Amino acid sequence: MAQSKATKKFEKNHLKDTIKRRKDFSKIKQKQQIKDKRKLRKAKDNEKAADLDGDVKQKKQKTDKSAPFESMSVDEFFQGGFEVPEERKPRGEKAAKPAPIPSTTGKRKRQAAAEHDSEASSAESLSQAPTATADSSDPGSDDDNADFEEQLKVLKQKDPEFHKHLQDEDPELLAFAEDADLAEVDALSGSDDEDGPKKKKQKKSKREDAGSHGEDAQDRSTSNEVRKAMVKKWQTAMSEQHSLRATREVVLAFRAAAHVSDEDGKEYKYSVSSPEVYHELLTVALKHVPEVLQHHLPIKETAAGKIRVPTDSKKYRSLSTLLKSHSMSVLHLLAHLSDTSTLRITLSSLIPLLPYILSFKKLVRDLAKTVVSVWSDSANAETTRVSAFLVLRRLTVIGDPGIKEAILKTTYQGLVKGSRNTTVHTLAGINLMKNTAAELWSIDASVGYTTGFTFIRQLAIHLRSSITNNANESYKTVYNWQYIHSLDFWSRVLAAHCDALTESERGAPSPLRPLIYPVVQITLGAMRLIPTSTYFPLRFHLIRSLLRISLATGTYIPLAPVLYEVLNSAEMRKPPRSSTLKPLDFSVSTRAPKSYLKTRVYQDGIGEQIQELLSEFFVLWAKSIAFPELALAPTVLLKRWLKDVNNRSTGNKNGKVDSGVALLVQKLEANSRWIEERRAKVEFAPDDRAGVEGFLRDVDWTKTPLGAYVQGQRKGREERARLIEEGRREEERKNASEKGEKTERKDIDEFGGEVSEVESEEESE
Repeated sequence: MAQSKATKKFEKNHLKDTIKRRKDFSKIKQKQQIKDKRKLRKAKDNEKAADLDGDVKQKKQKTDKSAPFESMSVDEFFQGGFEVPEERKPRGEKAAKPAPIPSTTGKRKRQAAAEHDSEASSAESLSQAPTATADSSDPGSDDDNADFEEQLKVLKQKDPEFHKHLQDEDPELLAFAEDADLAEVDALSGSDDEDGPKKKKQKKSKREDAGSHGEDAQDRSTSNEVRKAMVKKWQTAMSEQHSLRATREVVLAFRAAAHVSDEDGKEYKYSVSSPEVYHELLTVALKHVPEVLQHHLPIKETAAGKIRVPTDSKKYRSLSTLLKSHSMSVLHLLAHLSDTSTLRITLSSLIPLLPYILSFKKLVRDLAKTVVSVWSDSANAETTRVSAFLVLRRLTVIGDPGIKEAILKTTYQGLVKGSRNTTVHTLAGINLMKNTAAELWSIDASVGYTTGFTFIRQLAIHLRSSITNNANESYKTVYNWQYIHSLDFWSRVLAAHCDALTESERGAPSPLRPLIYPVVQITLGAMRLIPTSTYFPLRFHLIRSLLRISLATGTYIPLAPVLYEVLNSAEMRKPPRSSTLKPLDFSVSTRAPKSYLKTRVYQDGIGEQIQELLSEFFVLWAKSIAFPELALAPTVLLKRWLKDVNNRSTGNKNGKVDSGVALLVQKLEANSRWIEERRAKVEFAPDDRAGVEGFLRDVDWTKTPLGAYVQGQRKGREERARLIEEGRREEERKNASEKGEKTERKDIDEFGGEVSEVESEEESE
């Protein structure tokens, strides 16, 4: 008979799961039946013991009082543990030897026989089995593990050669007891081993009383203080044997060391008080824990860069709690470290742990926030911030799209937060953040486009609200360092990933290229929000961002009119007043103080900035076949401005600015003539796109008249910047030495005052 469509669909989609579920349920039923059989057999044994109890009581009067075991029932005997009570001895009789402990071999034989009988009879009563419960494990398994561990220790003492042979040939046999102990690590709740279930605590106390734990148990019972010998022992076991037991102890001790500066009064299994032990413990934990994890859970990386971790294996499930505990301790340590070398080592130790924690989303988010806080902290050294960036980059490379999006958002938020305070000292660190964060957006262009579009849209919303809102302070949401650095950051992202060379190597345009237009429009709108001379420094910052986009992407952005607006303002057309102020540093200024307005120092600085930015804008198109037409209108406007400001009665009377602009006009005209001479020799028409783009392609831009001028100007600015930086550092060193001398002199004065007080007291006495 042919099968129906529904039957075939059921077999294809649900049959395997249904069969597997039924098999699992039958196994649970069978275990429950075995457990019920044991309970029934135990009840029968208790009934027989109760029947014999009356006879025992009658015989008790006749027997000697020195036989304590004859007055016990079976339950009382086993409830009393294995301690042999002291017997009363008659005079002249020696003490009898204690009863021997039942051997584990006989116990296992009895258990095996009981399991065999119960399995044989389980098939007859499957239909009568009660509902399965979650607690169906063998209650004697922990005791068997302890006995097995004790046998291994005895074997190591009696026959070390055979034990070493087992260690080389079958290390999993010796690691059997280690896997059972790893479940005691509870990192999320922060509790120690003593906070575990009551049953485990009772079994553990029994094993400790019986002396089955050896040296580790003795160390824990005598003192919780971590010593050098303990750290050395753990290090040897982890490096040579990849011991999970030693790794567990190191993780517990490392957790106590990471929280050593906390004041919450929380108690941990171990305590660390010696600085040397603290340093050695941190080194062992950060170096060897990833190695042990890599040994037991090897990572496979494909050619495409994808990471495969055996998360479905039993070993991974048993080590997941240890992994969480160690990772959270590392994150807590990162938040409280200040030493540069220790920070760098701690960050480097996180990189091999990243593949194992990808499945813990909350832990990944916490890790990203902690690492970004280190990366965006201006107080940290440059090497430390680079190490933090490497952790973020590795996590972005191996993570799924959800993790990548979370990393990019957290990184951008850290960048905005870290760029709030911009000074001469923090500017280099902020540029480092912008350059490193821009690299993250190239790892996955699709995720980078979605996150970039969201953040750029937020910038546009802030600009629109500032334009439409008539409040006096509304412009401050745009005219601040965070907004400027955000626009500059997106210009770096687009310049790095929409470059013509990069796109030609990829063979397709970058997915981030559609973001060029909104970034340019927002930047142009922001620089014209308040067109006063006070915010000319801010306008220059935004123009540099647009120049970067135009240089890398080949996009024409009309910046000459924006710069001519500054040149044609009242600040530059009227005569300035003299002042003794030092030159304004435009690199770390968004607005000019009122004391600088209408002064010669400020006018000279603006003239230098305009000359530099106009030359940098025109040099981008110095080899273009359309350069003469491009430079024609700005050249006419600049000549007209020079004619007005050179008027003796109404001019600005600033020869430095006027001569700089006149020199720029000469270079523009010379470059136009140079292009016209070479353009006259071409044979293609203006509609030949390939010919137009290939015009002067083999000529270096420095060979053009304007290019040679710009190259010389750049060298002069670099030399001036170097001299200014050296002067600033020398001044800082001088201030630091003066401050140290003042502090030393103050300490000497205080010490002298104390000495004089002591002498006066002695004289009075």
